Formats: sequence, structure tokens, C-alpha cells
Amino acid sequence: MVEHKTFGFRLFNVFNYLFFSILGLVCLIPFLIVLGSSFESENYLKANGFALIPKHFTLFAYETVFQLNTVMQSFLVSITVTVLGTLLALLVTSMLAYPLSQREMRFRGAILGFVLLTMLFSGGLVPWYILITKYLHLKDTLWVLIVPYLVNPFNMFVLKSFFETIPKEIVESARIDGSGHLRTFMSIIIPLSTPGLATIGLFYALNYWNDWWLSLNFIESDKLVPVQLLLKKMISNLTYISSQVDTSKFIQVPANGVQMATTIISIGPIILVYPYIQRYFVKGLTIGSIKG
Repeated sequence: MVEHKTFGFRLFNVFNYLFFSILGLVCLIPFLIVLGSSFESENYLKANGFALIPKHFTLFAYETVFQLNTVMQSFLVSITVTVLGTLLALLVTSMLAYPLSQREMRFRGAILGFVLLTMLFSGGLVPWYILITKYLHLKDTLWVLIVPYLVNPFNMFVLKSFFETIPKEIVESARIDGSGHLRTFMSIIIPLSTPGLATIGLFYALNYWNDWWLSLNFIESDKLVPVQLLLKKMISNLTYISSQVDTSKFIQVPANGVQMATTIISIGPIILVYPYIQRYFVKGLTIGSIKG
């Protein structure tokens, strides 16, 4: 039986497509402005501001960024931290969320209350700094960029809710067949939780890639500086130089162009990764937020 769509229904669809197309364009235009400005000359940016379409196309801003030998080293640090941190954070978070999704677990309510408490209250910056440096001895190591973000309470609760949507009959059937908790978790729960894990993985990856706060506080070696902190320092230095020196008498300092270029460089990897997990994102977020 062919369903005939009414005129009102088709009009509603047209309105939806038009509205969300305009909304998507509004969200895309700022990115295109930043992209176009990153290829514009510094003199034009100072005189006219941003440029959607560069009138004086130049790669000077990108050349300035990549002239530093430490840029590629910082990219390697950021990629390593993001990949390794995301995988470890998914493992630790899922191993915490799955037991808490089982109602028969002892002290389940107390542990959930403790996790919730960490979302509401913080021990403060000074005790946290002492813990990282004096007790865990992580200062100036790669692990200091990974360990503090291994478990996010919000992500844990979302993943816990996702695990609760998995039919209990599957787990009970595995236990009858002799499967232990760890084997059931690794062989059954994890494969069935791909949308939820992909969603939480995106949250963790964004957090690790964009973070510069940990490196600012705990990293002293130039070899361990992530790209976000390096670009932040570069922008600050170029902005200071351009404000203090008459650049017309010296070499041009592309402070504005570098800001645009570093924005594109810093978000580029995430833009490349997002399309591959976008199909899991909405499903994982909605299922993990509403049980049923």
C-alpha cells in the first residue's frame, strides 16, 4: 500500500530542510571565514579584518608556524596523547561503568554516590598539584597529560546508561555457558556497545586534543609540549612583538594570520576523524541518555 503524503506534510519537510540548511550554513560560515583569513596577507587583515575569500593569497602564516622545528614534535606528542589517552580512558571508564550498570553489584549505590560527588565538588588546585607531583611523580612525563583525564564522571554515567539498555538475557546466557565476567565484558558487551563507545571516545579525544592546561602546569621539557600549548605560546609572542615593534621597519610579523592558521591546524585532525564516527554519535548519545 502506497502512502500518499499530504500537502501539509510535504510543506513541513520542505521547511525543515530549508531551516536546517540555513542553520548549517550559519555554523559553517565562521569556519570558512577563519580558513580564508589564514590565507590572506597580514596587511589586509590589519586594514580590513577577516576575509571570507582571500584577495592576496599567501601561505606566509602557515610557513611561519611550520618554520619552528618543534611544531612536528608537538604534533607527535598531541597525537600520541590523544590516541593513547582515548583508548585508555575508554577502557577504564567502561570497566567502571559496566559493573555499576549491574544492579546485583555490592555497594553499587555508595560507589555511584562517590562518583557523583566528584562532579559536584573539587579538592582544589593546590591539593591536585601536590597529588600529581609529590605522590604520583608524574610531572614532566607523558603520563601527566593522560592520567588526570582517564575518567570523566559525566561520560561514565552516559556509558553506564548505555550498558543498561543491553538485554540482560544475553549476559545471563553467557554466564550459563560458563563465560566469566571479564570474558563476557570483552567478547559480548564491548562489541554490542560500539555506538556508545564511539560517542564517549569522541568526547575524550576532543578533551585530550584541545587540552593545554595540564602541559602548562606540569611540563617543562620542550620535547613534551603538545601542539595546543605551543601554538598558544606562539600567538602570545607574535601578538606581543607586533604590538611593541614598528613592523614596517622590520620583517612582517603575521600575528593575525598566525591566529587564523593555528586555529585551522588545531582543529584539522578532529574534522578528519569526526566523519568516521558521526554515524555512531547520535545513536550512542540518545541511547546512553535515555534508558528504554
